[in-house]
Amino acid sequence: MLSDDQFRRKAFEEVTKHKELVEQDSYRLHYHIMPPVGLLNDPNGFIQWNGTYHLFYQWMPFKTGHGAKFWGHYSSEDLVNWKHEEVALTPSEWYEKNGCYSGSAIEHEGNMYVFYTGNVKDDNGDRESYQCLAISEDGIQFEKKGPVVELPTEYTAHFRDPKVWKQDERYFMVVGAQTTELKGAVALLRSNDLVDWTHVGILTGGGSGELKNFGYMFECPDLFRLDDKEVLIFSPQGLEAEGMKYQNVYQAGYVIGTFNPSNGTYDHGEFEELDRGFDFYAPQTTEDHLGRRLLFAWMSVPDQDEQDHPTIGHQWLHNMTIPRELKLIDGKVFQVPVQELKDLRAGIAIEHEVEMQHESLQLEGVSGKAVELILENIVVSDGWFDLTIGGAARVTYSKKQNTITLERQSYVDGVVEKRQCYLENLHSLHLFIDTSSLEIFVNGGEETFTARFYPAPNNETIRFGASKMSRFKLKKWELTKVF
Repeated sequence: MLSDDQFRRKAFEEVTKHKELVEQDSYRLHYHIMPPVGLLNDPNGFIQWNGTYHLFYQWMPFKTGHGAKFWGHYSSEDLVNWKHEEVALTPSEWYEKNGCYSGSAIEHEGNMYVFYTGNVKDDNGDRESYQCLAISEDGIQFEKKGPVVELPTEYTAHFRDPKVWKQDERYFMVVGAQTTELKGAVALLRSNDLVDWTHVGILTGGGSGELKNFGYMFECPDLFRLDDKEVLIFSPQGLEAEGMKYQNVYQAGYVIGTFNPSNGTYDHGEFEELDRGFDFYAPQTTEDHLGRRLLFAWMSVPDQDEQDHPTIGHQWLHNMTIPRELKLIDGKVFQVPVQELKDLRAGIAIEHEVEMQHESLQLEGVSGKAVELILENIVVSDGWFDLTIGGAARVTYSKKQNTITLERQSYVDGVVEKRQCYLENLHSLHLFIDTSSLEIFVNGGEETFTARFYPAPNNETIRFGASKMSRFKLKKWELTKVF
């Protein structure tokens, strides 16, 4: 097994070897976090520490497939401009030899403590998992302390993704789990010192409660307070599609309830998907110095045509969403782009006030590969209204069906596929377009659609259409390239 330093050197060599090929890709993004080479997946250890935002991520630098993951690392002062730091964690020890899997970060006594899952497999593919601790004094170099939580008897070895927080002078940890009855669950643990942990029990899922038969595995749990409620975000696996819901291979969503830290109980409502698009998974949040609850998510879904993305030919795969702020409004989690993203805007906005009827049009100056669009005061009197981006993605609102739909041309076979949800009324759209990614915030973040899509490299068109009378006010900005 290689040492940490040897792994880091190998990763650096891989970045150097493929740098030119990666940067030649026309689908490389302008302002989204990407891997310098290889595969990126879950956000890890998202924290603002000593005034700097740190986002770690699952990284496979040696190929565009999954394997023994590293923790890659970006840092930023403003959530806009990001610096790629040296590798934070490598799978160099016996308890992590098949991957330093996902986890979280917390400040303690001036240091950064990161908790992650050490993944171990034997020659037969049988798995062991350990929840591990590493400590940093500078946020860059980490000293591994090894396992601090071993597998409780209630679960299979699918026990991973620890998220840690402090509440009432004690520390709590939620872990994504599968019970021995093969049901998805969130495990709860408690500690006084971040080293010695006690398993409290199943927080939700497993054999009882609202989520007792809700898939076979829960990944990436994250429990936090938003206003006067506790929100649990997690990514269940094994759900069957229900109408417009659960259309991806796996989901990401939340429940809202009340957590009692004294006895470890959590009473909550029904599960709600966080995003209605094609590519959104494993979200992780943190609270910053402004008291905002911020979120990043992986812009993909496991086992969902990952190896068909055209970027693989340029030796890289996947990216993060833009950073988002969460708000709790009328019992629903809204997502909005963080205010700092306004700093990406280059120049003065192009503005239009549009009234259209049974027509298709392209507005002067409204095109581009890295673009922010805001449509406000939308009125759709009847029929449908749509906009088409790069000829490869289309957003449609049907007034008659009260439905909003995102269609894209599949990068697997070219067939048009769709994701949609019910929407009583459409009054605003906020879009972030970035060469091969699309993020849509509907009605101030009431709903979101997130997707990768691959228009022809020279197609930068944005067209609008309506079957009946529709009107809206539009602002468009070109966005600066920061990666």
